[in-house]
Amino acid sequence: MPGFPTLECHVSLIVQKFGGSSVSDAEGIRRVAKRIVETRKAGNDVVVAVSAMGDTTDELLDLAHEVTPIPAPRELDMLLTAGERISMALLAMAIKSMGHDARSFTGSQAGMITDAQHGSARIVDVTPVRLREALDEGAIVIVAGFQGFNRDTKDITTLGRGGSDTTAVALAAALDADICEIYTDVDGVFTSDPRVVPLARKIDRITSEEMLELAANGAKVLYIRAVEYARRHNVTLHVRSSFNNNEGTIVYNPDAPIRLGGSAAEREENAVEDPMIAGVAADLSEAKITVVGVPDIPGKAAQIFKIVAKTNANVDMIVQNVSSAATGRTDISFTVPMNDGHRVMQALEAEKDDAGFQSLQYDDQIGKLALVGAGMRTNSGVSAKLFGSLSDAGINIEMISTSEIRISVVTRADSVTDALRVVHTAFGLDAEDEAIVHAGTGR
Repeated sequence: MPGFPTLECHVSLIVQKFGGSSVSDAEGIRRVAKRIVETRKAGNDVVVAVSAMGDTTDELLDLAHEVTPIPAPRELDMLLTAGERISMALLAMAIKSMGHDARSFTGSQAGMITDAQHGSARIVDVTPVRLREALDEGAIVIVAGFQGFNRDTKDITTLGRGGSDTTAVALAAALDADICEIYTDVDGVFTSDPRVVPLARKIDRITSEEMLELAANGAKVLYIRAVEYARRHNVTLHVRSSFNNNEGTIVYNPDAPIRLGGSAAEREENAVEDPMIAGVAADLSEAKITVVGVPDIPGKAAQIFKIVAKTNANVDMIVQNVSSAATGRTDISFTVPMNDGHRVMQALEAEKDDAGFQSLQYDDQIGKLALVGAGMRTNSGVSAKLFGSLSDAGINIEMISTSEIRISVVTRADSVTDALRVVHTAFGLDAEDEAIVHAGTGR
């Protein structure tokens, strides 16, 4: 009306990601569609990345291996991307049935450009031209997660485990979204895996640095590649449950502004109150290799790890024993992903004589526990409390590794569950009530 100021309303762009447990059946798809429509009705533009339904990806993998022991990588990617295409189409149908325009896009249609590595491709560019056009026309955009397209080979690729998380974050960065919501079957990021530690407590806010450490050390609620991408491109994540409307966990870069998180002063005040320890994670997917009798002379350790590097295995923890004065030899132990363990052993054995070590030992019955918290920087006594709590529980430590915000230990695999619960309690992380995992997976 004349004489009254016009109020300009900012329309937020929200990227949402829904995992397989959230869209596992028709009822789940309708529930997700309703949530997406509610977000649109609130005045937001919405882009959704969706995973394959339930265990579809695993079922397709099993089917491929029934057909042939070693599926061709290109054809395997073609097969696996079918799961997300089913989800995206069904979700778009459900949204349309609720009276809202929705358009589904494959990874290639969405402009998700990757390198040529089948099964574990990395995103090299995102050109969401068609998505922006659909948003401008008022549509809700649904994108198949986990997949992309290589410009050189013209082939479809997949991003590997957690690929839908990475898809969502990449879309949020490319579209300059206000926030990226990762929906799962738990209420957010917890101080430990709520399936293993029932009294795990939901974390309201956690830095991307802390989340990276937790993800790298076994926390399954977010995949490390997605967290890395979000941190690099200053994407704020909101991890929350698809089964309720509770506030989840904000994962933020403390060095960048939070677009939906209050003023800089408020963030600084909250950071002061952040707990010393963010959480405790465990990982049973690694194996320990010990190279016995390595000549203790310059260059031998480098030679050994050059051999390991040729296998493309990621080395995690490394411990070198004190050299024996009598023999002039030492032992070097390190951990690698269990899936890479035998390949690394074969590579080392093939060059044993040249490297000059005496023997190899392989141990896949280990577990890694990591205590993570940015507050460690300014608090003493963390190591003493960690080691003391494990000692009191009779749990032996085989390897130790530290960073500025993390302490990791390796122990026996059958001791990890007890170790998680003991350490969780020792650092005062227990909640009063047990956590709820709605679909039983923690994803």
